[in-house]
Amino acid sequence: MLRTLKDIFNTLTNTDSQPSPEALERSLQLATAVLLVEVMRANPDRGVAERNVVIAALHQKFSLADDDLAQLLALAEQTATHAYDYQGFTSSLNDHFTQAQKIRIVESLWQVAYADAHLDANENHLISKIAGLLHVTHGEYIVAKMHAQELQPRNPLET
Repeated sequence: MLRTLKDIFNTLTNTDSQPSPEALERSLQLATAVLLVEVMRANPDRGVAERNVVIAALHQKFSLADDDLAQLLALAEQTATHAYDYQGFTSSLNDHFTQAQKIRIVESLWQVAYADAHLDANENHLISKIAGLLHVTHGEYIVAKMHAQELQPRNPLET
């Protein structure tokens, strides 16, 4: 399946062919997963918390079986290490997702960044860049960030 998903994504970036609905869905899954993985990778001190949030976000967005989710995540991690920009991923999402869906992705990116209760400057910069490429307005970006912060579990010692 890993090779198949990568081939499907490559087909989508080729304007000469028309992908099947299944190929389109898998490509959108990969594009979303790569962006989430990139935020996870932006934190040099990343741990299991970020990975768990990525898995939860992908499961919520796409309702994949555990095996398919694991394969998607493995491919996203592999693809992210070789990606030189985000334009191919974000343009695919811009073409096929509604504005509300793109805002939800930005919110998921923030959830990954906040998973370890520390916002790294690299994560902040990367999410800002991705939000711009997804044509998410600054106001939508801020609302997504605030909502992601509200969803974070509170430390009982902070009260």
